[in-house]
Order: sequence, then structure tokens, then C-alpha cells
Amino acid sequence: MIRTLFCTAACVLTLASCQSTAKKLPIIGEREVVQKEIDGKMVTDTIYPAIPSFEFLNQDSVMLSDKFFDNKIYVANFFFTHCPSICPTMQRNLLKAYEKYKNDKRIAFLSHSIDFKYDQPHVLKSYATKLGVDNDQWQFVNGSKAAIYGLSDKYLVFTKEDPNVPGGYDHSGYLVLIDHDKRIRGAYDGTNNEEVEKLLTDIDILLQEYK
Repeated sequence: MIRTLFCTAACVLTLASCQSTAKKLPIIGEREVVQKEIDGKMVTDTIYPAIPSFEFLNQDSVMLSDKFFDNKIYVANFFFTHCPSICPTMQRNLLKAYEKYKNDKRIAFLSHSIDFKYDQPHVLKSYATKLGVDNDQWQFVNGSKAAIYGLSDKYLVFTKEDPNVPGGYDHSGYLVLIDHDKRIRGAYDGTNNEEVEKLLTDIDILLQEYK
């Protein structure tokens, strides 16, 4: 189901990119149409899914909540520090975005570790430093299995603890673009250079919404 949603999203994103006059990214996720009364009149409203509130321990051993990302665009992903497969490529590609927008307070980055056993704050701190992250614009967090894995579902990202795969954890390598209202506005294969370039382009498009 998750892969189907992203395939559908990819088609929507492709269509949007072909419409040169439409400089607005789609909102991804199943919408809910509701009716409510305003000033005595029934009005139809569309509600889109949003990333719920969260609180995790970051690389500096400080509790980080969703409030850190208020009024910001941010890019989120799921990884683990000793990942032997897609993570190194995905994180290096996300580093390109971090370096492009470094010190731009309108944009942030958030990497959730899915290794709830090993990736303690000091491990995340060492990893971030080696990667080249030297400010708080890119946050690395960890939490309980239930909290992290439950939140990955809200980002429509597959995560699973699996002793039969290299590293013991299985996950998809999507970089997920989130807007000011905590809604998903794009999803990009973090191991694909063309997709990463599209992410950079779409960040610029999304920034235009908040001028």
C-alpha cells in the first residue's frame, strides 16, 4: 500500500512538473472532505493528513519536538548509522541539500534512526560530525521502536526490524518534503541523483508559497 501511494504521488509530481504554469506542489496523502457551518452557511472543506506531534532525543541529548519545525520547510528521512546498504548514499545526497541551504532558517532537515538499540545520542553526534553537519539545522533523533516506526507510517516510509537483511533493519530511502502545515509535499528516492536534483528544485518551488 505504501509503495502504491508513492507511485501515485510520483505520477502526480510528474504531472505537476510538466505544467509550467503551475508553480505549486501537490499535497500527498488521502484527503478528507468535510462539511462545516460558518456564519450559518454549510461550507465544504478539504483536510489533508499531517505529520503528528512528536518528541525524540537528538544527537545533543536534548528532547526535540515537532515545534522545532514550526514555520519551516523540512526534509525528513529514516536511516541507521551502521547501515551497509542505501543509507550512506542517501545521507550523502541529503547533505547536498543541507549544504545548499545551510544557515537558511526557513529550512531544516530531520533524520530518524530506526536502530533504537544502538543509535544513542553520542553515536548520532559522531555520525553527524563525520558527515559534515556542524549546526542545528539538521537534526538526528532516536526514540522507542513504537514511536519511530509508528511515525514512519505517517511519512509513508517503510521501516522494519528484520534480522534477515544486512544490518538487521529494512527501510525505504525516501527523502520526504514537509511544508509549514506538516503536510507531505514530495517524496524522492535519496539514492537517485536525478530525484535529489528534483528535491532541490521542489524546495525552491515550495519556498515561494511562504514569501
